[in-house]
Amino acid sequence: MRITGGSLVGRKFDPPTSMTTRPMMDRVRQALFNILKHHDWGHEIGNVLDRTHVLDAFCGTGALAFEAISYGATHATLFDKDRQALTIAQGNAALLGIKDACEIVAADTLRPPATNQPCKLVFLAPPYRKDLIPPSMLALEQASWMSPSVLIVAETAKNEALEMPPGFTCLFTRYYGEPALHFITRSPA
Repeated sequence: MRITGGSLVGRKFDPPTSMTTRPMMDRVRQALFNILKHHDWGHEIGNVLDRTHVLDAFCGTGALAFEAISYGATHATLFDKDRQALTIAQGNAALLGIKDACEIVAADTLRPPATNQPCKLVFLAPPYRKDLIPPSMLALEQASWMSPSVLIVAETAKNEALEMPPGFTCLFTRYYGEPALHFITRSPA
């Protein structure tokens, strides 16, 4: 696995050691960050990568958080409840030399710790077909992880239904073979 762009482009990091972690393929991650960097998110959201705080829930290897830091995010919080995933993510942060920019937390995204540091960009890439995204969004909202102008990128399987919880709108979806990436914001008032 490697960082696909930004200041750490080309740097390699370790893949998962267990079958419970499904990392996003490099080409899909590259397409995702091209969208994040070049899409006009409007004044309400603005630049989601420049000097922002990001949350990578269901972090696995940490690839999404590390890519965001490579593109200009100043801090990333990574959640996972799988001990092997947390060990890999910690090792990868050290390997990439960005350990100080990362907080890696053993946490269940459905019961996250409260924060006073809301994030501008939130990644949700849970196991497919378990309907974890809507309750995760609500739990993260309740624990103050989302800024008022948050952009959420949620990954599902291509044919997996995704219902938006109250207060959120899916702007658009992109398909990359089996993965589907949904770009979600708060609903207009």
